Amino acid sequence: MGFPSIYSPKDVEEEISKFWEDREIYEKVRQRGDKEFFFVDGPPYTTGRIHLGTAWNKVIKDTVLRFKRMRGFKVIDTPGWDMHGLPIEVKVEQEFGFKTKRDIESYGIDRFVARCMEYSLQNKDTMTDQFKRLGVWMDWENPYMTIKADYINAAWWTIKRAYDRGLLERKQMVVNWCPRCETALADAEV
Repeated sequence: MGFPSIYSPKDVEEEISKFWEDREIYEKVRQRGDKEFFFVDGPPYTTGRIHLGTAWNKVIKDTVLRFKRMRGFKVIDTPGWDMHGLPIEVKVEQEFGFKTKRDIESYGIDRFVARCMEYSLQNKDTMTDQFKRLGVWMDWENPYMTIKADYINAAWWTIKRAYDRGLLERKQMVVNWCPRCETALADAEV
């Protein structure tokens, strides 16, 4: 078998991915190592296909995890997905052509939330496939997802614990506000 006369990156990618999958390379590598190294992924929003910044971020993380594996660590790698919040809501609002919160209320809040969840799950699957195609090794079968009840309950438990310990403060302060969305915005969203 010789080299092909024309290089096809897509064919090479598929061949290597199939090789890894058929021989369960990731699963075997994942079980090796003496000391455990835990990595919990800072999750991207599931708002569509990955973009260059998301890919760059994930490839850097994958490089660090591979380095840790080569240094003898048993890497526990949990990818994550941020599957609710304003970025997802805005995408679904655009899909329906909604301009105000009243549009959502007229449509039905429960129906809108259900569509946001459906939208997030579809994009999670698309993005997972894209990261796999980039060769990113993570436990894609067992990600954490911010729409799951156990994740939400853990967040509420953490907030309650901080409250019980007196670590939360109530203040009056200026916040970024979106008049269209009728909600506060993070500095990164302004």
